[in-house]
Amino acid sequence: MDAVAGLLDGPRARGAFLLRSSLDPPWSLRIQDEAPLTLVAVVRGQAWIVPDGGETVRFGRGDIAIVRGPDSYTVADDPATPPQAVIHPGQRCTTPEGQELKQMTYLGVRRWGNSPNGATVLLTGTYHLDGEISQRLLRALPSLLVLRDGDWDCPLIPLLADEIVKDEPGQEAVLDRLLDLLLIAVLRAWFARPEARALGWYRAYGDPVVGQALRLLHHNPAHPWTVAELADATSVSRASLARRFNELVGEPPMTFLTGWRIALAADLLREPGATIGAVASQVGYGSPFALSTAFKRVRGISPQKHRASAFRS
Repeated sequence: MDAVAGLLDGPRARGAFLLRSSLDPPWSLRIQDEAPLTLVAVVRGQAWIVPDGGETVRFGRGDIAIVRGPDSYTVADDPATPPQAVIHPGQRCTTPEGQELKQMTYLGVRRWGNSPNGATVLLTGTYHLDGEISQRLLRALPSLLVLRDGDWDCPLIPLLADEIVKDEPGQEAVLDRLLDLLLIAVLRAWFARPEARALGWYRAYGDPVVGQALRLLHHNPAHPWTVAELADATSVSRASLARRFNELVGEPPMTFLTGWRIALAADLLREPGATIGAVASQVGYGSPFALSTAFKRVRGISPQKHRASAFRS
């Protein structure tokens, strides 16, 4: 597992909310759905994202934005346009006064807006459950990032634009996987940029010693690693490895390993049919009790409660 895979092994949409919006100005949508992560791509025209308390950003055709929740924000044709619709949790739409929305119309399968041939066409993909995006990934992201059309080369936006309006057997699964692929492609391009300020361990992958240690930990978290064994594998002394690892990653090797194991366990526990015992063996704990103790120490809740939260609507 390389650095990108280690960070991105977690986006797994399950019945994600996907919509193609066709809009003529003036239009403004207030987003209060509390979703952990949303992608917004411009297929035609332009739009503005106005985060609460953040910098207003314009994005145009071919650009894509990632918005990290749960804070609210506005998407509009112009920052000065007052909201005409409010999107609540569960994708319930109302007017700003709280009445069920009627001025926006259904235009077909996963199509919505105020004009069938609007000047602006947006694609929106929303991960609506915390378990679909690993917390390690969310912590690595700014509240808003925009990748410009000229900054990357990816065919997934036109493909998603075509697929999103189809109503065929298995289409939901196809769209979920396309959304995952699009998110991973965007983030891979983003983390390669200097302004991304990726996590310390992600940057440390370029170090010949610490990068090798990280690969060993990522590839085999179930192994009973020690600092001495990692040092032998990377041909340095224990003291040298510990010092260099702490400097580049920001924490000792065994602390990092614990965090990595618990992050993996958190994702695995949300899989249907997963048991604490099975997950414990996959991530390097000898018993369900050992995993439960470490999980509660790191996350503040038991694995049982964490797992139960995945299935709440």
